Amino acid sequence: MPPPKSKGGKMLGLVNWRLKVTINDGRALTGQMLAFDRHMNLVLADCEEFRRVRPKKKPGETETPSEQEIKRTLGLVILRGETVVSMSVEGPPPVVDDDKKNALPVGPGRGMPAGRGMGMMPPMGAPPMGRPQGSAPFPPPGMPGPPPGFRPPNFPPGVPFPPPGFGGPPPPG
Repeated sequence: MPPPKSKGGKMLGLVNWRLKVTINDGRALTGQMLAFDRHMNLVLADCEEFRRVRPKKKPGETETPSEQEIKRTLGLVILRGETVVSMSVEGPPPVVDDDKKNALPVGPGRGMPAGRGMGMMPPMGAPPMGRPQGSAPFPPPGMPGPPPGFRPPNFPPGVPFPPPGFGGPPPPG
């Protein structure tokens, strides 16, 4: 069965099909075509290389040894279009079940939402949440400043309140 016709041309109809590509040095590469471009550069997945090799003739032998075909597994290959001599269809694209396409393999964990710190309400009997002892009277950078009219404890009267980010009153002197 030939590949289906598509609006993008014959090559677009061959995406995901298994192809046999012969290149200019005589090797044949077989793999699933994932992509191509206008230069006929190809991306082949699960690619295998087939080479025909003649064994060396030993001295004293009159018969020429037969050619051997050597197979090598390459995996993912990007093939330069300049080297492509011919292409032929080896087989249709692999069949993928719609049920299994989006399924992830089962893992050892259990499905539950991730925790994000403390819960919404503190447990009963917990101390009220407030500023820890010894912390700075100013909020960290990027947080809203103190409310208007706020003065930290033990701040000398009559001294202008420092803007957020300053450590305290100006040094005496």
